[in-house]
Amino acid sequence: MNLASRIYAVSHLSGTFRLRSGLVAAEYFDKYRFESDPALLRDIAAELAMRVPPGVDGLAGLELGGVPLATALSAQTGLPAFFVRKEAKAYGTERVCEGGDVSGLRILVVEDVVTTGGQIVLSTQDLRNAGAAVLVISEDLDELYAICDRLAVLARGRLSDALPTAQLAIEKVGMWMTGEFDARGIYVHG
Repeated sequence: MNLASRIYAVSHLSGTFRLRSGLVAAEYFDKYRFESDPALLRDIAAELAMRVPPGVDGLAGLELGGVPLATALSAQTGLPAFFVRKEAKAYGTERVCEGGDVSGLRILVVEDVVTTGGQIVLSTQDLRNAGAAVLVISEDLDELYAICDRLAVLARGRLSDALPTAQLAIEKVGMWMTGEFDARGIYVHG
């Protein structure tokens, strides 16, 4: 059974589920079921490790589901893991980002399941406020535009240069992501 099938078999539930966004779903993906399975989590981390871009200095796991993924990915890659709380505690270090200083580091955000993207937007801003340069990998253009000041596209196995999002029309970025068009929307494959 391939990895995606294994994750689905362990984590897919049917019923009535209220999501954090307030929406109600008939199906639910319970991330804690794959995150609590050591063999499956190790295999997920091994697969993710092959996709970590060069130049990343650390991994940021978002509370709570991103923490086990970031920890397992850290064990696979040797990169340090940092843990981003939804809000700072009123005691202890009183920090939003735990695990060390992220100032000046290039941080890859590791999130488990994204429904509305609201928390990833907030946590990314917290990391930036702590001085980190944040790298987010997502296929959700609305999420990327809310988070990123620069955007690069991986298409057909090639990573483009990063361009300011303010200069990129969202429709053209969608075409760019197919690999058939460049960042200007010009057809490049025949």
